[in-house]
Amino acid sequence: MKKTRWIIAFALLVIVSILGLVMPESPDLFVITDTDISRADVAWMITAALLVLLMMPGVSFFYGGMVKAKNVISTMLQSFIAMGLISVVWVVFGFSLTFGDDIGGIIGDPRTFFMFENVGANAHYLLAPTIPLAIFALFQMKFAILTPALITGSFAERVRFSSYLVFMLLFSIVVYAPLAHCTWHPEGLFGKMGVVDFAGGIVVHASSGVAALAGAIFLGRRSTQGAHRPANIPFVLLGTALLWIGWFGFNAGSALAADGVAIKAFLNTNTASAVAMLT
Repeated sequence: MKKTRWIIAFALLVIVSILGLVMPESPDLFVITDTDISRADVAWMITAALLVLLMMPGVSFFYGGMVKAKNVISTMLQSFIAMGLISVVWVVFGFSLTFGDDIGGIIGDPRTFFMFENVGANAHYLLAPTIPLAIFALFQMKFAILTPALITGSFAERVRFSSYLVFMLLFSIVVYAPLAHCTWHPEGLFGKMGVVDFAGGIVVHASSGVAALAGAIFLGRRSTQGAHRPANIPFVLLGTALLWIGWFGFNAGSALAADGVAIKAFLNTNTASAVAMLT
């Protein structure tokens, strides 16, 4: 049964690869013709996306250092594998579910950007008018990757790796995509109600926090037999440093431009982190 599950997973990956080969691509898709594209905004958003991705090894070291020595590798891999799984899901249909043509204010049309069709070097004026849609999609991909990884601390050492992969896939489709669409899409239900979520306080942190609580409640109390000794405290400090650095891209990048809002977010991010450390 276990072998069958992995065969099915591999077969799905092969299908996605074949789709990538047969999907038509416009030769001009990555030729910038939009005069409103800001090269400064493009450079900053590429940098911000890289900084957000840096948070993945940050989470990995942060959680990995706090578990028992025998569970360090599996715990760290739970964070790293999100970069692979969610990246593929995002390209195939995740971006469409989140930012595709609106369906009832709840979810996007999975056909809009299926396999990143029409996601190229020119802007989408409803989503980000001064940067290529491809850069916007990649920046948002990093948010989608980070969110399920944040949940892993609540059930570290207590779930099968294959079960975690299934959970992460379902969470991204059933929870993250609709919530992000409702909040961040111009036609989303929450956005039209006036809800403002500048850098994922609702979409990322509230959703991952509630999911983590639900997971902890479902799994029940941990065993109290024997003392729990963190495997590697320097790992925790390294993870904290990487998360702090990455959060500059996470928050300041949410301005989607190299402007005063980004500068203010950058300043507030460092100040808030410093106060949190001292507290």
